[in-house]
Amino acid sequence: MKISFSESAIDDLQNIKDYYSQEDVPEIGNNFVLSIFEHVETLKEHPDIGRIVPEFNLPHIREIIHAPFRVVYLREKSSIKIIRVWRNERLFELP
Repeated sequence: MKISFSESAIDDLQNIKDYYSQEDVPEIGNNFVLSIFEHVETLKEHPDIGRIVPEFNLPHIREIIHAPFRVVYLREKSSIKIIRVWRNERLFELP
């Protein structure tokens, strides 16, 4: 199964790194981003492991929790697209 990242997800990951850099702990941001990538890799073998995003209740919009972040993805027939990486407390909205 192929995994790709949307531009918005890449921006989210960069924002995570930037936030922790501004807090003078860049290693925490780097570690979060690396561990998120590792967690996402599990979707290759187990694409349906994530729960359906409650805000949409659609079977193809799923998320895995990588505390304190929600990694939201589109589950397609032969691929996965990571669309957002947001803090748990944020409600998810599509543009």
